[in-house]
Amino acid sequence: MQNTITVGLLGLGTVGSGVIEILRDHQEQIQHKTGCAVTIKSALVSDLSKPRELSGSTTTLTERYEDITRDPDIDVIVEVMGGIDHTLTILLEAIEHGKHVVTANKDLIAEHGAELFEACQKHQCDLYYEASVAGGIPIIRSIMDGLASDRITKMMGIVNGTTNYIMTKMAQDGVDFDSVLKEAQELGFAESDPTADVDGLDAARKMTILSILGFSMPFELKDVEVKGIRNISLDDIRYAEELGYRIKLIGIAENDHAGVSVSVEPSLLPVSHPLSSVNDEFNAVYVYGDAVGETMFYGPGAGKLPTATAVVSDLIAVLKNIRLGTTGTAYVQPQFPHQLKAKSEKLTKKYMRMQVLDEPGVLNEITHAFAEYGVSFDQVIQRSTDDENTRELMLMTHLVSEDDFEKAKHDLEQLAPVKHIHSIFRVEGGQ
Repeated sequence: MQNTITVGLLGLGTVGSGVIEILRDHQEQIQHKTGCAVTIKSALVSDLSKPRELSGSTTTLTERYEDITRDPDIDVIVEVMGGIDHTLTILLEAIEHGKHVVTANKDLIAEHGAELFEACQKHQCDLYYEASVAGGIPIIRSIMDGLASDRITKMMGIVNGTTNYIMTKMAQDGVDFDSVLKEAQELGFAESDPTADVDGLDAARKMTILSILGFSMPFELKDVEVKGIRNISLDDIRYAEELGYRIKLIGIAENDHAGVSVSVEPSLLPVSHPLSSVNDEFNAVYVYGDAVGETMFYGPGAGKLPTATAVVSDLIAVLKNIRLGTTGTAYVQPQFPHQLKAKSEKLTKKYMRMQVLDEPGVLNEITHAFAEYGVSFDQVIQRSTDDENTRELMLMTHLVSEDDFEKAKHDLEQLAPVKHIHSIFRVEGGQ
């Protein structure tokens, strides 16, 4: 039985240095829980000349990944460098050499998870990825272990801290999207290229991972319907509040007799919903189970030590498996075949804001266009505009299928009094 586990670290940025820090500061506690010590032998970096603070560490730095993947003394690879294709090549080589893998790479898991798991099964290796979704929140472990006996029917949550920070500042400070984005970039909450965050791709990758696990069904990133937050205006936020809602970028995965639907989109939530109170860079995931009912997981979705904590927790799980001789047995193939819900089966409420001519009978025309497809309204608000000839109209529908709503919207766009449709959002919850 091994008394020391040797680790190779791929990446020594923010999270990588956090992993070293936690292993250094919590070594005694980790050794007590696992029965063995942990040593980081080597770390892959892109530039050896870059100064780094590694006080008290005996870790050797290298620019060659082969020095880690082919080192017979290294038991576990911890990957925190990001990237997809090149990183996949490195990890597949590491697995072929019998290395267990812990990764924080959501992009890689969402797009190539099945390939990595297949390789791990072949070589009896472990693959853990808790840090790939929601940073320091143990949502993956909770779904795989804590809720393993239940049937999960729905998962919804705020899984991107950058967009939640932007939405919070827009709502609380009344600042427009472009200004808040610039501030978020200056504070380090947003990347210089924020596309993956603000266009919803980052959240979509995380929802792909959660859907595979929660529903035990194979999914791909292309199965997720994605809308970002670039087009959300302060007017939408203000009107949502007036209707008793807040706008958040929400990932939603639902599973019922008609199949599964997964989406990431700006959604109106009742102000009383727990997710409405999740602000700034924090994340939260709401899980519905047949037996347990509703549970919510909340915490920091990113950051050096929260993410590193999730990585080290996975590392501890690998250490225990090594000691018990059970590595390579954790992964279970999806139980059910891929089944996406048809548009005619996707039922949601919708919020729509439009500019219309200020003349008699306009609302009747709009109501008739929707009624043709069985769509009725829950709430209607009219407001004046700077143009005395037009009005702003906010509509909230009752439940409607995506198919019927698209048809009604098409007919609406043909009406002469409808000058412009500004925004359409999903409405989740409420009466």
